[in-house]
Amino acid sequence: MLAGLGAAALLSACGRDRPLSLHGIDLSRRSGFGNDFRLLDPQGRERTLADFHGKIVLLFFGFTLCPDVCPTALTRAVQIRKLLGADGDRLQVLFVTLDPERDTPQVLRTYTEAFDPSFIGLSATPQRIAETAKAFRVVYAKVPTGSTYTIDHSALSYVYDAGGALRMALRHEQSAADCVHDIRQIL
Repeated sequence: MLAGLGAAALLSACGRDRPLSLHGIDLSRRSGFGNDFRLLDPQGRERTLADFHGKIVLLFFGFTLCPDVCPTALTRAVQIRKLLGADGDRLQVLFVTLDPERDTPQVLRTYTEAFDPSFIGLSATPQRIAETAKAFRVVYAKVPTGSTYTIDHSALSYVYDAGGALRMALRHEQSAADCVHDIRQIL
């Protein structure tokens, strides 16, 4: 009887209820946002979280003409994959554009593959992007700059476990090593 209780306690400790000790933000117990998405990959296929079942998903919202935050986040994602070693193949990085007007499928493909061929850019109509950003509590705004514009946006990276549950947000200022520390807790 005691052995059975001990095994049950161990199994429950491996689940989503176990508190995480993170450098980022623990989202394991939060609900009501970031549950899923329906976006298009560069080949025009609709993608959802279910397409990446079995992988740890790192999801970041940005735009390809971003001068600093987005390339920094994707460069850090490359470092995270390397630091994870053999587990790096278990990490799927998804980049959701906040600028679907300029970030065409080809632009997204070229941009994400420049960082890592396995990274996938996702897009949709401006309305679908706005709905998705709202569902993830991503804040963004188009800001005029002369004859063009830039986009101010929040800079969290969302991390899902292999079962598709939102577990954490990585802060933009976290180092790659601190991100790996956090991600290893859900591998």
